[in-house]
Amino acid sequence: MPKRISRRAVVAGAVAWPVAAAAATGTGISRGSRGTASAGEVADLVRRTEQAAAVLIRGDVNSYLGLIRHADDYTLMQPFGGTPTRGFDGKPESLAALARFFRGGESTLEVTQSYASGDLVVLVVIERQHGAVGGLADQDWSLRVTQVYRRGAGWELVHRHADPLVRPIGIDRAAALARG
Repeated sequence: MPKRISRRAVVAGAVAWPVAAAAATGTGISRGSRGTASAGEVADLVRRTEQAAAVLIRGDVNSYLGLIRHADDYTLMQPFGGTPTRGFDGKPESLAALARFFRGGESTLEVTQSYASGDLVVLVVIERQHGAVGGLADQDWSLRVTQVYRRGAGWELVHRHADPLVRPIGIDRAAALARG
């Protein structure tokens, strides 16, 4: 015979479950959440992300910043490796250096997967692009990219991880990269 659950246990469980679930996943509870992003919001983020990649590879930093807002706690794992950076440096001299780093090119976005949950959207993409980057001649600069957006006062980029491993490499080359 099934055990009977008291009304108090049901009410307590209903209140405690979201708190326990949030604590277990480390997400916290977002007051005022508007629910999971709609398909239209995700499509808009994909469109803006593609446009942002296209203008950045050409060195148009102002247009890039008009499309993408960086969160205060933004993290970047650059395709060149090294220690992740925290925060976006919006000082005029840093933006000018960024504009000089990228000189001409084109980019399209290939969406591998997108995820939406609550106030977060994750885009897993390949940026198919070429351009003159870092003083080098125009070449392929396609990147595997994961970007995480968080909804606050609009959608903000909170994390970007990019690497140039669009084409497979062997274990020996991967080991050499890992050794530095």
